[in-house]
Amino acid sequence: MGDSLKVVLVDDQNLCRTGLSELLANCYGFAVIGATGSIEGLRELLKEQPDLLIIDLRMKPLDGLAMLEEIRKEGCSIPAVVLTMSDSEVDLAKAIRAGVRGYLLKDMAPDEVVDAIRRVAAGELVVAPAMTIKMIEILRGDQPGEEPKHSLKLLTDREREILQLLSRGESNKAIAQTLSISYDTVKQHVRHILTKLNLSSRVKAAVLYTVEQQAQNSEDTSLRS
Repeated sequence: MGDSLKVVLVDDQNLCRTGLSELLANCYGFAVIGATGSIEGLRELLKEQPDLLIIDLRMKPLDGLAMLEEIRKEGCSIPAVVLTMSDSEVDLAKAIRAGVRGYLLKDMAPDEVVDAIRRVAAGELVVAPAMTIKMIEILRGDQPGEEPKHSLKLLTDREREILQLLSRGESNKAIAQTLSISYDTVKQHVRHILTKLNLSSRVKAAVLYTVEQQAQNSEDTSLRS
């Protein structure tokens, strides 16, 4: 397998498991080490130390997020991507709270799914293009259809620069070194960012920045096409 990304598929529909397995098998850099539709099967496959889990939501008797919760309790911290038919804002919110690194839809184009999985493996948080607005509303606490309470447009250039570094997982100390400013100055900027965006944590701010950048990139691509 070499340096291939070791993937475990979790879906109770054999057709879906087979299709995704074949898709990834034909793409460089992936190695599907197993597929299952049960928590027992997942526990067995975790012994192979996969790099990434791709998991469906609507499964019986235990749904995908319940399985994820169970293995997290057992100490598993392997990143997980949801691949589902559900475009429900409620399901998206539950998945984000469960700590998934991606929320993809089964009606996405195959190359989009593969690209999204690669990006998650590289450390990004990725949401299906059709779900980006819902994701932004969830993070801000907006109700669907409302005007956003706050916008990244309210941030200064320096605040946006710091938020971009936050989205890469940089610590305040690392940001201070990168920008040649003091640690206390970074802390003050982060507080201002959270206040302007009406968010309670730096993690939410980083995710919001990532998702809005995705939305902007999608819009720019559409305008060029």
